[in-house]
Amino acid sequence: MSDTQKKFDPQAFKDLYDVIVTLRSPQGCPWDREQNPQTLRSDLVEEVFECVEAIDEHEPEHIKEELGDLFLLVTMVSYMHEQAGLFSVEDVLAAVREKIIRRHPHVFGTVKVKDSAEVLENWARDKVLKEGRAPKDGLLDTVPRGLPPLQRAYKLQKKAAQAGFDFPCVEEVFDKVQEELNELKEALKAADQDALEAEAGDLIFAAVNLCRFLHKDPSVALQGTNARFSARFAYLEKKMKEAAQDMNADNSALMEKYWEQAKGVL
Repeated sequence: MSDTQKKFDPQAFKDLYDVIVTLRSPQGCPWDREQNPQTLRSDLVEEVFECVEAIDEHEPEHIKEELGDLFLLVTMVSYMHEQAGLFSVEDVLAAVREKIIRRHPHVFGTVKVKDSAEVLENWARDKVLKEGRAPKDGLLDTVPRGLPPLQRAYKLQKKAAQAGFDFPCVEEVFDKVQEELNELKEALKAADQDALEAEAGDLIFAAVNLCRFLHKDPSVALQGTNARFSARFAYLEKKMKEAAQDMNADNSALMEKYWEQAKGVL
Protein backbone atom coordinates (compact mmCIF):
# COMPACT_ATOMS: atom_id res chain seq x y z
CA MET A 1 0.00 0.00 0.00
CA SER A 2 1.45 3.40 -1.05
CA ASP A 3 1.71 6.41 1.26
CA THR A 4 -1.26 8.04 -0.47
CA GLN A 5 -3.36 4.89 0.00
CA LYS A 6 -2.61 4.35 3.66
CA LYS A 7 -5.46 3.92 6.12
CA PHE A 8 -7.07 7.21 7.08
CA ASP A 9 -6.11 8.52 10.51
CA PRO A 10 -9.02 10.50 12.05
CA GLN A 11 -6.47 12.37 14.14
CA ALA A 12 -5.59 14.30 10.97
CA PHE A 13 -8.94 16.06 10.99
CA LYS A 14 -8.83 16.51 14.77
CA ASP A 15 -5.47 18.26 14.39
CA LEU A 16 -6.99 20.69 11.86
CA TYR A 17 -9.97 21.28 14.15
CA ASP A 18 -7.63 22.05 17.07
CA VAL A 19 -5.73 24.59 14.98
CA ILE A 20 -8.98 26.37 14.11
CA VAL A 21 -10.08 26.36 17.76
CA THR A 22 -6.77 28.00 18.66
CA LEU A 23 -7.07 30.60 15.89
CA ARG A 24 -10.53 31.58 17.12
CA SER A 25 -9.53 31.66 20.79
CA PRO A 26 -8.68 34.84 22.75
CA GLN A 27 -5.03 33.81 22.44
CA GLY A 28 -5.37 33.23 18.70
CA CYS A 29 -5.27 35.43 15.61
CA PRO A 30 -7.10 38.80 15.69
CA TRP A 31 -8.05 38.51 12.02
CA ASP A 32 -9.48 34.98 12.41
CA ARG A 33 -11.46 36.05 15.49
CA GLU A 34 -13.01 38.94 13.56
CA GLN A 35 -14.33 36.73 10.78
CA ASN A 36 -17.87 35.34 10.59
CA PRO A 37 -19.76 33.18 8.06
CA GLN A 38 -20.80 36.26 6.09
CA THR A 39 -17.27 37.65 5.74
CA LEU A 40 -15.97 34.29 4.53
CA ARG A 41 -18.56 33.77 1.79
CA SER A 42 -16.47 35.27 -1.01
CA ASP A 43 -13.38 33.39 0.20
CA LEU A 44 -15.31 30.13 0.05
CA VAL A 45 -16.45 30.77 -3.53
CA GLU A 46 -12.95 31.85 -4.57
CA GLU A 47 -11.33 28.74 -3.09
CA VAL A 48 -13.79 26.49 -4.93
CA PHE A 49 -12.77 28.00 -8.26
CA GLU A 50 -9.08 27.84 -7.37
CA CYS A 51 -9.56 24.16 -6.60
CA VAL A 52 -11.25 23.64 -9.98
CA GLU A 53 -8.33 25.37 -11.66
CA ALA A 54 -5.85 23.11 -9.87
CA ILE A 55 -7.80 20.03 -10.96
CA ASP A 56 -7.75 21.28 -14.55
CA GLU A 57 -3.97 21.66 -14.34
CA HIS A 58 -3.58 18.02 -13.19
CA GLU A 59 -1.00 19.12 -10.60
CA PRO A 60 -1.34 16.87 -7.51
CA GLU A 61 0.55 19.22 -5.19
CA HIS A 62 -1.57 22.19 -6.25
CA ILE A 63 -4.77 20.15 -5.93
CA LYS A 64 -3.72 19.03 -2.45
CA GLU A 65 -3.08 22.62 -1.42
CA GLU A 66 -6.41 23.92 -2.73
CA LEU A 67 -8.38 21.06 -1.18
CA GLY A 68 -6.68 21.91 2.09
CA ASP A 69 -7.84 25.52 1.78
CA LEU A 70 -11.39 24.27 1.25
CA PHE A 71 -11.16 21.97 4.28
CA LEU A 72 -9.94 24.95 6.30
CA LEU A 73 -12.79 27.25 5.30
CA VAL A 74 -15.54 24.63 5.63
CA THR A 75 -14.28 23.62 9.06
CA MET A 76 -13.82 27.25 10.09
CA VAL A 77 -17.40 28.19 9.14
CA SER A 78 -18.72 25.07 10.85
CA TYR A 79 -16.80 25.91 14.01
CA MET A 80 -18.18 29.46 13.99
CA HIS A 81 -21.67 27.97 14.25
CA GLU A 82 -20.43 25.67 17.00
CA GLN A 83 -19.22 28.71 18.91
CA ALA A 84 -22.65 30.30 18.47
CA GLY A 85 -24.28 27.19 19.94
CA LEU A 86 -26.24 26.43 16.76
CA PHE A 87 -24.60 23.13 15.81
CA SER A 88 -21.20 21.49 16.13
CA VAL A 89 -18.60 20.44 13.60
CA GLU A 90 -19.38 16.88 14.65
CA ASP A 91 -23.05 17.52 13.83
CA VAL A 92 -22.06 18.63 10.31
CA LEU A 93 -20.03 15.46 9.72
CA ALA A 94 -22.72 13.20 11.16
CA ALA A 95 -25.46 14.85 9.11
CA VAL A 96 -23.64 14.53 5.80
CA ARG A 97 -22.70 10.92 6.57
CA GLU A 98 -26.33 10.05 7.35
CA LYS A 99 -27.55 11.87 4.24
CA ILE A 100 -25.11 10.13 1.89
CA ILE A 101 -26.02 6.72 3.30
CA ARG A 102 -29.72 7.49 2.97
CA ARG A 103 -29.35 8.71 -0.60
CA HIS A 104 -27.43 5.57 -1.61
CA PRO A 105 -29.81 2.74 -0.71
CA HIS A 106 -28.40 0.84 -3.71
CA VAL A 107 -25.04 0.79 -1.90
CA PHE A 108 -25.96 0.66 1.78
CA GLY A 109 -29.36 -1.03 1.41
CA THR A 110 -31.26 -3.43 -0.82
CA VAL A 111 -32.52 -1.08 -3.54
CA LYS A 112 -31.58 -2.05 -7.09
CA VAL A 113 -30.79 0.50 -9.81
CA LYS A 114 -29.98 -0.02 -13.46
CA ASP A 115 -27.91 3.12 -14.16
CA SER A 116 -26.78 6.51 -12.88
CA ALA A 117 -29.93 8.20 -14.22
CA GLU A 118 -32.04 6.11 -11.87
CA VAL A 119 -29.66 6.96 -9.03
CA LEU A 120 -30.33 10.66 -9.65
CA GLU A 121 -34.09 10.08 -9.80
CA ASN A 122 -34.00 8.32 -6.43
CA TRP A 123 -31.81 11.09 -5.06
CA ALA A 124 -34.29 13.79 -6.12
CA ARG A 125 -37.23 11.79 -4.71
CA ASP A 126 -35.42 11.34 -1.41
CA LYS A 127 -34.83 15.09 -1.09
CA VAL A 128 -38.58 15.69 -1.28
CA LEU A 129 -40.05 12.69 0.57
CA LYS A 130 -37.49 12.18 3.33
CA GLU A 131 -35.83 15.57 3.68
CA GLY A 132 -38.89 17.74 3.08
CA ARG A 133 -37.01 19.88 0.59
CA ALA A 134 -39.82 20.35 -1.93
CA PRO A 135 -39.84 23.93 -3.28
CA LYS A 136 -42.24 26.21 -1.43
CA ASP A 137 -43.25 28.27 -4.43
CA GLY A 138 -41.72 26.76 -7.55
CA LEU A 139 -39.20 24.34 -8.97
CA LEU A 140 -36.57 27.01 -9.56
CA ASP A 141 -36.66 28.06 -5.91
CA THR A 142 -34.35 25.12 -5.20
CA VAL A 143 -31.52 26.82 -7.11
CA PRO A 144 -29.50 28.93 -4.65
CA ARG A 145 -29.56 32.65 -5.41
CA GLY A 146 -26.05 33.00 -4.05
CA LEU A 147 -24.47 31.01 -6.89
CA PRO A 148 -22.27 32.90 -9.37
CA PRO A 149 -24.54 34.06 -12.25
CA LEU A 150 -23.05 31.71 -14.85
CA GLN A 151 -23.43 28.68 -12.63
CA ARG A 152 -26.94 29.71 -11.53
CA ALA A 153 -28.05 30.07 -15.16
CA TYR A 154 -26.83 26.52 -15.83
CA LYS A 155 -28.66 25.17 -12.78
CA LEU A 156 -31.88 27.04 -13.64
CA GLN A 157 -31.87 25.58 -17.14
CA LYS A 158 -31.27 22.06 -15.84
CA LYS A 159 -34.20 22.38 -13.43
CA ALA A 160 -36.51 23.72 -16.14
CA ALA A 161 -35.47 20.91 -18.48
CA GLN A 162 -36.31 18.32 -15.82
CA ALA A 163 -39.87 19.67 -15.90
CA GLY A 164 -40.04 19.25 -19.68
CA PHE A 165 -39.42 22.93 -20.52
CA ASP A 166 -36.61 22.49 -23.01
CA PHE A 167 -35.60 22.66 -26.64
CA PRO A 168 -36.28 19.47 -28.62
CA CYS A 169 -32.86 19.39 -30.31
CA VAL A 170 -29.48 21.10 -30.26
CA GLU A 171 -30.10 22.71 -33.67
CA GLU A 172 -32.83 24.85 -32.12
CA VAL A 173 -30.45 25.91 -29.37
CA PHE A 174 -27.99 27.10 -32.02
CA ASP A 175 -30.86 29.02 -33.62
CA LYS A 176 -31.66 30.60 -30.26
CA VAL A 177 -28.07 31.75 -29.84
CA GLN A 178 -28.19 33.35 -33.29
CA GLU A 179 -31.56 34.96 -32.50
CA GLU A 180 -30.19 36.52 -29.32
CA LEU A 181 -27.09 37.73 -31.17
CA ASN A 182 -29.28 39.45 -33.77
CA GLU A 183 -31.36 41.09 -31.04
CA LEU A 184 -28.19 42.36 -29.38
CA LYS A 185 -27.11 43.90 -32.70
CA GLU A 186 -30.49 45.63 -32.99
CA ALA A 187 -30.16 47.02 -29.47
CA LEU A 188 -26.71 48.34 -30.40
CA LYS A 189 -28.12 50.08 -33.50
CA ALA A 190 -30.83 51.67 -31.38
CA ALA A 191 -28.24 52.79 -28.79
CA ASP A 192 -30.61 51.56 -26.10
CA GLN A 193 -28.43 50.94 -23.04
CA ASP A 194 -31.08 49.07 -21.05
CA ALA A 195 -31.85 46.84 -24.01
CA LEU A 196 -28.14 46.28 -24.61
CA GLU A 197 -27.68 44.96 -21.08
CA ALA A 198 -30.78 42.77 -21.31
CA GLU A 199 -29.88 41.34 -24.70
CA ALA A 200 -26.26 40.74 -23.69
CA GLY A 201 -27.58 38.74 -20.73
CA ASP A 202 -29.95 36.81 -23.00
CA LEU A 203 -27.08 35.96 -25.34
CA ILE A 204 -24.96 34.64 -22.47
CA PHE A 205 -27.94 32.67 -21.15
CA ALA A 206 -28.46 31.09 -24.57
CA ALA A 207 -24.76 30.19 -24.79
CA VAL A 208 -24.99 28.55 -21.36
CA ASN A 209 -27.97 26.56 -22.63
CA LEU A 210 -25.91 25.41 -25.60
CA CYS A 211 -23.18 24.20 -23.24
CA ARG A 212 -25.80 22.25 -21.31
CA PHE A 213 -27.05 20.58 -24.49
CA LEU A 214 -23.47 19.63 -25.34
CA HIS A 215 -23.06 18.17 -21.82
CA LYS A 216 -20.40 20.72 -20.89
CA ASP A 217 -20.41 22.71 -17.67
CA PRO A 218 -20.15 26.36 -18.82
CA SER A 219 -18.14 27.42 -15.76
CA VAL A 220 -15.55 24.72 -16.42
CA ALA A 221 -15.53 25.52 -20.15
CA LEU A 222 -15.02 29.22 -19.47
CA GLN A 223 -12.30 28.45 -16.94
CA GLY A 224 -10.43 26.61 -19.69
CA THR A 225 -10.92 29.49 -22.11
CA ASN A 226 -9.61 31.96 -19.53
CA ALA A 227 -6.52 29.83 -19.00
CA ARG A 228 -5.87 29.55 -22.75
CA PHE A 229 -6.37 33.28 -23.27
CA SER A 230 -3.98 34.12 -20.43
CA ALA A 231 -1.30 31.75 -21.75
CA ARG A 232 -1.64 33.04 -25.32
CA PHE A 233 -1.57 36.67 -24.20
CA ALA A 234 1.59 36.00 -22.19
CA TYR A 235 3.13 34.48 -25.35
CA LEU A 236 2.08 37.58 -27.30
CA GLU A 237 3.64 39.89 -24.70
CA LYS A 238 6.88 37.90 -24.76
CA LYS A 239 7.13 38.05 -28.56
CA MET A 240 6.40 41.77 -28.66
CA LYS A 241 9.07 42.38 -26.05
CA GLU A 242 11.58 40.31 -28.01
CA ALA A 243 10.73 42.36 -31.11
CA ALA A 244 11.15 45.59 -29.12
CA GLN A 245 7.64 46.64 -30.07
CA ASP A 246 5.05 48.34 -27.89
CA MET A 247 1.71 46.78 -27.09
CA ASN A 248 -0.68 49.28 -28.67
CA ALA A 249 -3.21 49.66 -31.47
CA ASP A 250 -0.55 50.91 -33.90
CA ASN A 251 1.03 47.44 -33.76
CA SER A 252 -2.23 45.52 -34.02
CA ALA A 253 -1.15 43.67 -37.17
CA LEU A 254 2.02 42.39 -35.52
CA MET A 255 0.13 41.46 -32.36
CA GLU A 256 -2.40 39.54 -34.44
CA LYS A 257 0.48 37.65 -36.08
CA TYR A 258 1.90 36.58 -32.73
CA TRP A 259 -1.58 35.79 -31.45
CA GLU A 260 -2.11 33.33 -34.30
CA GLN A 261 1.27 31.80 -33.51
CA ALA A 262 0.20 31.40 -29.90
CA LYS A 263 -2.99 29.64 -30.93
CA GLY A 264 -0.87 27.15 -32.81
CA VAL A 265 1.20 26.19 -29.78
CA LEU A 266 -1.07 26.85 -26.79
